[in-house]
Amino acid sequence: MSAIPTSTSVSESAVIEAPFSAVWHLIKLPDFAKFWSKLEKSEEVKGASAETDIVKWTFKDGTALEVKQEEHSSIDHFITYSVISSTPALSYTSVVSTIRVYPVTSGEHEGHTFTTWTGNFSSDADAGVIEDAKFKRREALADLAKAASKK
Repeated sequence: MSAIPTSTSVSESAVIEAPFSAVWHLIKLPDFAKFWSKLEKSEEVKGASAETDIVKWTFKDGTALEVKQEEHSSIDHFITYSVISSTPALSYTSVVSTIRVYPVTSGEHEGHTFTTWTGNFSSDADAGVIEDAKFKRREALADLAKAASKK
């Protein structure tokens, strides 16, 4: 497989050796700082409309993202969010990401959780953005696994 990205999307996944409920419990935008080691804090943005859930993620490197929850399903177990602002500014126009969790029901990983984290970027995202997104998702999934296995 080529190391050169040929699209503006990324998809990373992991089998997390923790029960489904322990993983799903952590998949809430305001709670990402509870597991993602790169985040200094995650906090709800006050003053947004009652229909809009916006969370500010402040990373340890000083980057701040405001993310908007676009979709949430406690039936299909996923959240979709978009980045609506960034300091410093992003080098691309937009990104929409989805985290989805599935219980593993049979086989050697029965009782564990399969997790995917995808991102669809605007066409102006370059190869560096895609590679960085892959790395950050892999790192965050590893952090999620550590946090969920402690429960």
